[in-house]
Amino acid sequence: MSGTIEVKPAPAVPVPAAVVTPRAAIKRPSRWTEARRSFRRHWQLYLLIIVPLAYFVIFKYIPISNAVIAFKDYSPIKGPWGSPWVGFKNFDLFFHNPVFWTLLKNTFILAVYLVLASFPIPIILAVALNELRQGVFRKTVQLVTYAPYFISTVVVVSMTLLVLSPRIGFVDDAIGLFGIPQIDFLGDPNYFRHIYVWSDVWQTTGYSAVIYLAALSGIDPALHESAKIDGASRLQRIRNVDLPGIMPTAVIILVLGVGNIMSIGFEKAFLLQNQLNLSQSEIIATYVYKTGLLNADFSMATAVGLFNSVLNLFLLLAVNFVAKRITGNGLWS
Repeated sequence: MSGTIEVKPAPAVPVPAAVVTPRAAIKRPSRWTEARRSFRRHWQLYLLIIVPLAYFVIFKYIPISNAVIAFKDYSPIKGPWGSPWVGFKNFDLFFHNPVFWTLLKNTFILAVYLVLASFPIPIILAVALNELRQGVFRKTVQLVTYAPYFISTVVVVSMTLLVLSPRIGFVDDAIGLFGIPQIDFLGDPNYFRHIYVWSDVWQTTGYSAVIYLAALSGIDPALHESAKIDGASRLQRIRNVDLPGIMPTAVIILVLGVGNIMSIGFEKAFLLQNQLNLSQSEIIATYVYKTGLLNADFSMATAVGLFNSVLNLFLLLAVNFVAKRITGNGLWS
């Protein structure tokens, strides 16, 4: 005799609902508490940044307050805050000065020329050095190209003047062997920008290449090994592995270079300047020096310098925005 045993399920035990604590009821530590906790935990790191932070505050941010003399008729006796307020009078005088557009054009053309010439050459040098396998030759090339960076601007200009001098320079003697008449490189304004830019390229290329060499050293060697297995040539590896690997670094350097496009160096332009090439060698930096220190017109010099700084800021933000949209890399990415 067979029977069926019916098993009844056990009654469900009611589960108490979870107690949900509202987010507002959770007491979080204040920012001041978190800051103190972080300082106790990483006080060594905070101690390291005190000196750089003090440097920027004392020598960079506090002097910004003296830019107020651009809006005043500055008197050294009354000081920046006691001098009478004139508003935008100094800016208006500068904008209506006949030399305004000449200064702007000379500064912009020289700076753009410098950026276009000095940006790709260090990349080419770094990639070429990275491909070298002979240690002695590579170190020699690095030493020869890096050493000029430690030469002061005054010495570089003195060497340039001696080399290009129409009386004792050997350049005119060398081109004279080919039947080319003597050229006054230092007196002809058409040669000023070329002398300025290529002497700067000679001086800074080796130093700039070190930055790209550091970026190249961070590329995963497995990428090169994979490219070799796939049959990629050396040029193809450079184009598809090395250049994309250093692209973020190159973009940042380019953005910084374009952002400082109107703050081109004063020393070299002033030292290479003479009465014959003044039409192209007079830039904003030399004009500020002559106006502020030689003519003692401190308000006008500050106004010109402030205008230049604001223009640089807008250029930096614009170029960084464009680089961010095109390449995805920027200063704050």
